[in-house]
Amino acid sequence: MTSYIFRYFNVAGFGEATRLLLTAAKVDWSEENPEWPLEKPNQPFGRLPVLIEHSADGSPDLVITESGTIERYVARTYGFLPADPWNAALQEQLRDRLNDVVLAFFAHKSVSEGERQAVHDKFVDLLDKLVAVHSELLRKNGNNGHLFGTELSFADISTYAFLRMFLINPMPSLEHSPQLVKAKLTPEIAKLAITVEADPLLEAFVSKKGGLAEYVQHKYIDQFLH
Repeated sequence: MTSYIFRYFNVAGFGEATRLLLTAAKVDWSEENPEWPLEKPNQPFGRLPVLIEHSADGSPDLVITESGTIERYVARTYGFLPADPWNAALQEQLRDRLNDVVLAFFAHKSVSEGERQAVHDKFVDLLDKLVAVHSELLRKNGNNGHLFGTELSFADISTYAFLRMFLINPMPSLEHSPQLVKAKLTPEIAKLAITVEADPLLEAFVSKKGGLAEYVQHKYIDQFLH
């Protein structure tokens, strides 16, 4: 049986989507939280996250880094991305847009006071566009809580992980993000969060780590569920 070790900090951050994918795939995996920066020289490229794949047949371990690479590898391996490149690309572009928004937020927190407003405005603009695109895709897909089709997908998991990064126990650099992101939520995105959490593949994850119900706007949830 193939098994995995996932290394990352003990925060949602750029590791949550991989945790969700590994959980949904029902594979044997464990997590390590390396002492940092002590363990930095021992990681590929001196960075986290890292995924190590152990094969049962004794072949060499696969060791990869970079969150996007890890996510795509797991998603393709376990069927959360379509085999067809066309349809896979439609989902992968959404993941990259999510990452753009995250990086824009980090930039807003690291610039000088004089630059902060302009960088903040760029972050809000990117977030607004992301919310609009995701909401429209969800509506076009029948408001069923999935971005594509009727089953849990890479795009669903990536979006849900994005929400967890900003809303649940964010890193210190994201400490003011819950208010910013919560204010932008739409009924469609709120339903995606609830739908992903209700998926049997992720019940154990949500039960252990908590869900988004108290963070997303209840009036939106009620609008769909009642």
